[in-house]
Amino acid sequence: MKLETEDLVFLCEHAIDAAKDAGNLIARYSQKEVEVNKKEGVETYAAQVVTEVDYLSQDVILKNLEPTLSKFDLGILTEETEDNGERLQKDYFWCIDPMDGTLPFIEKTHGYSVSIGLVSRSGAPKVGVVFDPLKSTLYHAIAGVGAFKNEDMWFQDQSQNVDALTWVMDRSLMDDFRYSALMTKMKFYASSKHLDLNLIQTGGGALNACWVLDHAPACYFKLPKKGNGGGGLWDYSASACIHECIGSSVSDIFGKPLDLNREDSTFMNHRGILYASDCQLAADLMKICQNTYETHPQS
Repeated sequence: MKLETEDLVFLCEHAIDAAKDAGNLIARYSQKEVEVNKKEGVETYAAQVVTEVDYLSQDVILKNLEPTLSKFDLGILTEETEDNGERLQKDYFWCIDPMDGTLPFIEKTHGYSVSIGLVSRSGAPKVGVVFDPLKSTLYHAIAGVGAFKNEDMWFQDQSQNVDALTWVMDRSLMDDFRYSALMTKMKFYASSKHLDLNLIQTGGGALNACWVLDHAPACYFKLPKKGNGGGGLWDYSASACIHECIGSSVSDIFGKPLDLNREDSTFMNHRGILYASDCQLAADLMKICQNTYETHPQS
């Protein structure tokens, strides 16, 4: 079944309603103390933590999206439910993170969001919705239509005069043995462009990717790693659609499209990720990422 543009618009409207309803629920719990549990099978603490709010948000989203499953024969993949492989059999599937950035949520800091993507069997993002409950900011995109911020068509302004390059990163990167080498290279690169280097280290993957567009020129990347992790398919399916539609750059660190329907895993550790606010910045950063990956291999 091939989805036409009007189908994608219809599905995006459902995803927006689901994201806002889930975001409103998350907001109601944002200043409450919640029980924190840990998941197995991932390395970083940020990826391990889970709360009852993650599950409640998931319930809200699934209730909103349930009518679309049979109508369009869609599969579904969500972070808090085991992958049943359905995504590999359907022409399209919902890819959902009911609360990306659980760690900033439990710390009561900015950086958590709801992320809902629609992905084709080939791994191409078709719809992307990211909702920031703390700021009530909505980012969304529809393939073939465009990208939007708070319902307004969103364009990248490449003509602005800036004095800094913003490096958006996961906090876990600071514990990576390659962090020092990356920091040295990033400072040198920014200096070579007569820019300061600003750091943002507070968000989950979905908002990190959106903040790249909010703080251009900016970037967000993760190097490949051997252990499970590197974010999940649900962390990047929505933001990949937004970046593609706005005309910035999203790929793995080798310049290939993100593998958003990876058959052997739901993790993105195998090839890394790279978001950049423009294509020239992306090309420069690929060299930095690849060189760091090659010269500092994991044991």
